[in-house]
Amino acid sequence: MRTHRFLRELEHDRIVNAIKAAEAKTLGQIRVFLQRGKFEEDALPRAQRKFFQLGMHKTAQRNAVLIFVAPRAQKFAVIGDEAVHEKCGERFWQDLVAQMRGHFLREDFTQALLEAIEATGELLARHFPKSGGVPNELPDEIVEE
Repeated sequence: MRTHRFLRELEHDRIVNAIKAAEAKTLGQIRVFLQRGKFEEDALPRAQRKFFQLGMHKTAQRNAVLIFVAPRAQKFAVIGDEAVHEKCGERFWQDLVAQMRGHFLREDFTQALLEAIEATGELLARHFPKSGGVPNELPDEIVEE
């Protein structure tokens, strides 16, 4: 799929608002990254590199999650920092990816991201509930490169 078509069909405002709503209930952080262009390797190593490049490993509680999507390569990955992964285990990520894959196959891109953000937000709120006036550690906007 061409990246510009994916971006045109994606409802950016709804996604950013979903991130804000999810983060309102948790100390955890969620980011969405859209990779332009094609690449041959698996999306997971790229997502892991991007997680570190975006400084997501620097959150105070190590509780950030990156949703990485490469529309042209037709690949995606979800990365959780060490504290998140300790709480949810591998099964959460497998289920989340399967749910997203179904939406992507139907070209329902916004819904794939909205449901992933919501599920991730619920997980983060359960294990890292909001307490006091803790600042938002990472921007909520979608990153595109």
